[in-house]
Amino acid sequence: MDLKNKKLTMAEFMKTREEVLNTWHTGAQVADLDKMIEYAKTVPSEKNFALKLQKAKESRTVLTQPRAGVALVEQQIKLLNYLDEKGEADLLPTTIDSYTRQNRYENCELGIKESLRLERSMLNGFPIVNHGILGGRKLQESLNKPIQARHGTPDARLMSEILHASGWTSNEGGAISYNIPYSKDVPLDKTIRDWQYVDRLAAIYEENGVPTNREPFGPLTGTLVPPSMSNAVAIIEALLAAEQGVKHITVGYGQCGNQIQDISAIKALEKQTDQYLKQFGHNDCVVTTVFHQWMGGFPKDESKAYGAIANASVTAALAKVTKVIVKTPHEAFGIPTMEANASGLKCTKMVLQLMADQRAFMSNKLKEQIDVIKEETTCILDAVIEVGKGDLAKGVVEAFKRGILDIPFAPSRHTANKILPARDSYGAVRYLDIGNVPLSKELKKYNKYMLEKRGINQNRAVDFQMTVDDIFAVSEGQLVGKPSI
Repeated sequence: MDLKNKKLTMAEFMKTREEVLNTWHTGAQVADLDKMIEYAKTVPSEKNFALKLQKAKESRTVLTQPRAGVALVEQQIKLLNYLDEKGEADLLPTTIDSYTRQNRYENCELGIKESLRLERSMLNGFPIVNHGILGGRKLQESLNKPIQARHGTPDARLMSEILHASGWTSNEGGAISYNIPYSKDVPLDKTIRDWQYVDRLAAIYEENGVPTNREPFGPLTGTLVPPSMSNAVAIIEALLAAEQGVKHITVGYGQCGNQIQDISAIKALEKQTDQYLKQFGHNDCVVTTVFHQWMGGFPKDESKAYGAIANASVTAALAKVTKVIVKTPHEAFGIPTMEANASGLKCTKMVLQLMADQRAFMSNKLKEQIDVIKEETTCILDAVIEVGKGDLAKGVVEAFKRGILDIPFAPSRHTANKILPARDSYGAVRYLDIGNVPLSKELKKYNKYMLEKRGINQNRAVDFQMTVDDIFAVSEGQLVGKPSI
């Protein structure tokens, strides 16, 4: 089938659905789509993820959400209720395990058996496909807050069927953001088709009375991604979702560290997402935003880790994002305890409450950075549309081939990996090497000028070592990397 950015017909969707449901035996549980939708309608409105985000946007309230997932249903219920009650989380996640992300359900079965035998989780997340709708619904019914699936899955079709049939009203990811940063050799045309199915499924629930949220994964690799590149990807995934009928879209951004740039990026992202959705004829979408606290190396010292969490929380509060994804003080050591997870949530909540009535006023520096990010993003998006000859899906595939879209430090063979980022003197992420990204001459000069200023200030060459120093800087207690003496 020729790849097109076109809404799947019901006949096309149902034909693919038969194949998807045969992937694993729990697929048979969701075969009657009408019955699955009827169940989803019974979920109380206060537990609907899309509606809670919409209400928060209207009231300009910043919601908190952790990451969390373990192997067994009862353990997951205990974990999420703890994060709700002790961590005061506004929204609840279920992080899906790595085997499910790769559709390796046989391995999940072994992980579940070992978890039962050892009475502790032997998977790094919740294997929802293996638990099926019985486990998925039991989890959803045992919680008092809306729940979202967070994963990293190139082919999330069967997972999405089961989670929506379980009454979960939000699903994270997209064709680019859950492929390029996560996989080595999954073709983009395949993930675009697979996520068209995921988006169409969410829209079918929406069209039948179940408001359903979709959230592209904003941080991508989470390592010095220039804001214009991550914003361009988020907007593209929002447009692809909207074409399939999705109405509730949360676009995300991962903290880079310079507060002015981060606030500017969020403001530019929200405005340009609305702008491009309307340009493509999607006038009735509800766009919300999510800010991911620092995704790079964390300080090992717990007190310093709280500092990083609090710093990110201030930025989220000033940017007035709809929600913030919260980190933990044990981030440097692996999967945190539920107590550490709750502590990160409470730290964030306290900062948000203190900052609730404060906002970032439009200074000249803020306006300048918003304009720079918007101009860079426009250069990228317009080129993607151009090489696709008006078709966004085709444009994405061609843009990655040409390096117009390019994600730094990604494992995928389908990104050029030619761009090289580094921080300027103020900690803002710039393009050190723009590769084939089609920035204007003025924007190229601007990025070069900002990095050369740092070179002069630090008495160093503007080269790859800057990037290396910046990658490790935050874990060492600073934002801008310093040259070794």
